[in-house]
Amino acid sequence: MGASKVRDLFKQAKEKAPCIVFIDEIDAIGQRRDGRIGGNDEREQTLNQLLTEMDGFEDNTGVVILAATNRPDSLDPALLRPGRFDRRVPVELPDLEGRKEILEVHAQKIRHAKGIDFLKIARMASGASGAELANIVNEAALRAIRQGRKEANQSDFEESIEVVIAGYQKKNAILTDHEKLVVAYHEVGHALVAAMQSHSAPVTKITIVPRTSGALGYTMQVDEGDHYLYTKEELENKIATLCGGRCAEELIFKTISTGASNDIAQATKLARAMITQYGMSEDFGMVALENVNNQYLGGDASLACSSETQTKIDEAVVKLIDDEYAKAFKILEENKTKLDAIAKYLYEKETISGEEFMRILNEEDVK
Repeated sequence: MGASKVRDLFKQAKEKAPCIVFIDEIDAIGQRRDGRIGGNDEREQTLNQLLTEMDGFEDNTGVVILAATNRPDSLDPALLRPGRFDRRVPVELPDLEGRKEILEVHAQKIRHAKGIDFLKIARMASGASGAELANIVNEAALRAIRQGRKEANQSDFEESIEVVIAGYQKKNAILTDHEKLVVAYHEVGHALVAAMQSHSAPVTKITIVPRTSGALGYTMQVDEGDHYLYTKEELENKIATLCGGRCAEELIFKTISTGASNDIAQATKLARAMITQYGMSEDFGMVALENVNNQYLGGDASLACSSETQTKIDEAVVKLIDDEYAKAFKILEENKTKLDAIAKYLYEKETISGEEFMRILNEEDVK
């Protein structure tokens, strides 16, 4: 901006008082000063002028200053001291009730059928931000228009969640019969391991229709409500569920494919967090071995330990994933009949609901 523009801004604010000055993305000018001798760049001059204006000797009565940033950790400490920005208001992702109300607000802008279950849609959109929820409503409207309807219905909203999560259906992706069968077993492997464990979110949908994100299929699990605390057992079960796809391929086809690359990345990230951040390892106990740089952007983590400890962490991660892989493999081995029955049904139908999945699972139990 420049120091002169900051002076001009506050001059206008005082003339128009009472008023609010709002600075968006303040980290662009408010980043921590690096302490270089003779530092005289424009950004630093702008910051110095802003600091002076915010609590200089002049009276700023009637002028309220607000600012927004996703990087509060990068701001200069002088900005955050009492008398300047002395109050923080963290804007977290909306909870279940918040998501429902946001969806209802955005749905007022489009034509939709009566009786839409927004609570169900909000539950399916766990972890979505306000902008993503607005996008879900827009996608539902577009889907209705493409199909020649004048109103968006429940299925439009539910399909739009899948578009936001996994991308559009890839109409021109042609899988061979064998590839389609491998993907079917892979996805049912995830679902079956999840269903056979306690403390797992219920399976609501399984599909082997390729998506534009690159996914050849996916299994959707939806919790009944928002979770803020996870036990060690729940996280281990998540890792086992992620291993289920690869286990099914190995069990049925006696070989493995590239289809599990995303599962491997998620399982590794979760296992490493359990050991380095959550203190869920007997070897290290309650010792933080990793620092998360920015919690607001899901920032990168940097190790805070010696190279010898890093080697032990790697070994612990491999052991944890190996143990959960063995657990998932055993579950599928013991329920191979169910795995075959559901995979063949999915292969024929391409998309099945959680109710269909559970019905076949229970039928097999009876037999």
